[in-house]
Amino acid sequence: MNKEQFIALGFTEEQADKAAAASQEELKGFVPKTRFDEVNEAKKTAEKDVADRDKQIDDLGKTAGLSEDLKKQIETLKTENQTAKAQYESDLQEVKISNAISAALAGKVHNEKVVTGLIDKTKLVLGDDGKIVGLDEQLTGLKTSDAYLFKEEENKETGGGSGGFKLGGGGNPNPPGAAVSLKDAISSHFQK
Repeated sequence: MNKEQFIALGFTEEQADKAAAASQEELKGFVPKTRFDEVNEAKKTAEKDVADRDKQIDDLGKTAGLSEDLKKQIETLKTENQTAKAQYESDLQEVKISNAISAALAGKVHNEKVVTGLIDKTKLVLGDDGKIVGLDEQLTGLKTSDAYLFKEEENKETGGGSGGFKLGGGGNPNPPGAAVSLKDAISSHFQK
């Protein structure tokens, strides 16, 4: 309090001077209210800022964790996609080789599944032109070792195969006359 305030309270001038001096001495360690309010607001703002920063750090920590999880998931998906692509290409290659084998065996073997099962597909390579490298060698080996699996190829120059019985072939080379009955055919057979 100052001197005028003490006088207003009823102090004498001498008492007001002493009281004002004592009051000033006492208030030396104290901060004015405006300064206190100013510092108090700065403190509140700082505390709020620290709390906001802590929240942001926690959020970043969570986001970084999520980011790491997302990165791991992305890497896992990339690996799975590469594996699926390699599997697809392998399956496609297998289908192409199987189709080329079927085309090469068509009409040349008695049972295509059996002959296909005897072919070592790991030794076959599909060329850019769609032909299989190594198939002819394996088929030649199978023709020599397991000839019964393959159909006989007709010799076009001689007009037929190696002889033997053929279904739907030329029939009886000496057909009896059209007027011969069964009785006549039997009797001519026994007369010989």
